[in-house]
Amino acid sequence: MSFNIGDYVYVLDEALSGVIIKISNSIFTIKDQDGFELSFSASEIVKKEDDSLSKGVFSSKSIRKVLLEKELNKKKTLKRVKPKDRFQPSMEVDLHIHQLVKSEKHLTSHDKKLIQLDTAKHKLEFAMQKKIQKIVFIHGVGDGTLKLELEYLFKRYNNLKFYDADYKKYGQGATEVYIYQNIKPHD
Repeated sequence: MSFNIGDYVYVLDEALSGVIIKISNSIFTIKDQDGFELSFSASEIVKKEDDSLSKGVFSSKSIRKVLLEKELNKKKTLKRVKPKDRFQPSMEVDLHIHQLVKSEKHLTSHDKKLIQLDTAKHKLEFAMQKKIQKIVFIHGVGDGTLKLELEYLFKRYNNLKFYDADYKKYGQGATEVYIYQNIKPHD
């Protein structure tokens, strides 16, 4: 930065400012507000550019610069997961037959059960492949045969455990499955 006689300057690390009255061998003599004459090197002073800040007028460059600095210094905020939500299952499978087929008119109860079990098996395999740890199978209460068939299906895998799902949310008609990720299923 170049300085000239008559420039108004601020002294770094000091509560001093004044006008340059003399320049000699890179030493700048300034006269402060109280009339005292003090000498500083170029690295110790900063030239006052203009009064645009005190007048409330900002250039678009200075605003962009300040906004960029703020963006760079902004702390990254992580989304907080509530403990209650942390343990919620990440996948729900509704096995009610009307959710699985367009029309159940011509299906026998055996066909319906096969469709439900086939869907459950495919969703379970999908969850294992995608490393999803918790699934809730919503089977309803009914006569309880679908629940028994699901339990029989789940027992064929040594990498999962199953239990009744959250009663408040699902009532008695759902089973939650927890999948252990590092064990292979057996047939």
